[in-house]
Amino acid sequence: MTDCLFCKMVAGQIQPDVVYEDEHVLAFRDIRPQAKVHVLVIPKRHIPTLDDFPADEPGLAGQLLGAVQEVARREGLAAGGYRTVINCRGDAGQEVYHLHLHVLGGRRLAWPPG
Repeated sequence: MTDCLFCKMVAGQIQPDVVYEDEHVLAFRDIRPQAKVHVLVIPKRHIPTLDDFPADEPGLAGQLLGAVQEVARREGLAAGGYRTVINCRGDAGQEVYHLHLHVLGGRRLAWPPG
């Protein structure tokens, strides 16, 4: 997708602060962090929202969650805890329509979120 910010990152047109990358997943620091550590984990393939996730590809879900675990480990969050969030569409706060998982940590997180 040519106008998608995250697709441009995957294509190398925009250089994010990469935390983790493999064949299927890219993880990078959020430019507007909401916690001491705030990393976005995206599939390299363009999927607009969680509702668009291909149900016939459960392996991709496992790859995304595995990347979240790896990011938490690399960022020193695994022992103390972290939060993973997926916003789906505008009312939930999704701003970039390319599926992404937020990995937040490095401080005590309140519930419910603000």
